[in-house]
Amino acid sequence: MEPLPVSYSKMKQTKLVLPPDTNHLDTIFGGKVLAFIDEIAALTAMKHSNAAVVTASIDSVDFLSSAKVGDALTLEAFVTRTGRSSMEVFVKVYADDLLQRKKELTTESFLTMVAVDQYGKPIPVPRVVPESEEEKRLYDTAPARKEHRKNRSLLR
Repeated sequence: MEPLPVSYSKMKQTKLVLPPDTNHLDTIFGGKVLAFIDEIAALTAMKHSNAAVVTASIDSVDFLSSAKVGDALTLEAFVTRTGRSSMEVFVKVYADDLLQRKKELTTESFLTMVAVDQYGKPIPVPRVVPESEEEKRLYDTAPARKEHRKNRSLLR
């Protein structure tokens, strides 16, 4: 299987924050942001693997700031590293106040997605080749995050 550059499956999505998406403070519900993150991670992993995928874990979610009604949420995702059938996906979320021309990083998240066949059985995925400095740094630090996930699952 031929390795693929990160840029091959990198995705970007924009969503408008509407009143039903927000709490009593007019900021977006964290669960809504999580749903957007899971969706773009799945799309990115599907493009990389050319297969259906399932979410194996949402490894971390750091809410750094909030988005409010009227903001445009921009989600960016890419595969940072792959295993035999798994893909670690990094997602960044920005809030764009389009009227004030202000953009702020609101959320960062790592997810693990697994490529599956029509029976739900894991299937092999292509390796990923990092290109930018950020991609190389995340590629190099992925084994430590994988070890952390493994240790976390041993606590069950």
